Amino acid sequence: MKDMELKFEDNSIEFEKELNELDKFVINFTKILNELDIKYVIISGYVAILFGRSRNSEDIDIFIEKLDKDKFTELWEQLSEKFECIIPKNIEEAYSDYLLKDTALRFATKDKFIPYMEVKFPKNSLDEYSLKERKEVILNNHQIFISPLELQIAYKIYLGSGKDIEDARFLYKLFKENLNLNLLNLFIQKLNIESKFKEYIE
Repeated sequence: MKDMELKFEDNSIEFEKELNELDKFVINFTKILNELDIKYVIISGYVAILFGRSRNSEDIDIFIEKLDKDKFTELWEQLSEKFECIIPKNIEEAYSDYLLKDTALRFATKDKFIPYMEVKFPKNSLDEYSLKERKEVILNNHQIFISPLELQIAYKIYLGSGKDIEDARFLYKLFKENLNLNLLNLFIQKLNIESKFKEYIE
């Protein structure tokens, strides 16, 4: 992104930019999670879009910490003031038949179907890692949390679609001087993508 100044401090990245509709949607949604002190992490394609990659996306993927039924009900009620769960509509089904069975919920702004937030509980060790080691981003004074960039880059290469590879390239080029290369290499080995990394990124 032209003229975008990224400020790095400890485990935080701060910057300002002209917000697009996807950014505004993410800020409005995560503000509620922050207010309820629910731990979350944004993963996948929006991370690259956040930092200026020019491509379209209709969905944002997010992991939230595993909640009990009471805390989830509180979240549902707060979200319902501005957002609607379009898949499924019923809170009981959403919690028992979706979240607890590793199936994502889809939340969109009321009276809209896109963009939508795909909300999931972590289901494996990498998901748990992304939540535990999430990175703070201060975007125009709004706090959001994203997956560690090293994991994000490696996992995008692992997924391997053209769009995913370009996301990985974008993030690697932008953050190369600030990445923990040992950690990146660890994920590359864990996901068994050494040859793909050399082919597409180096």
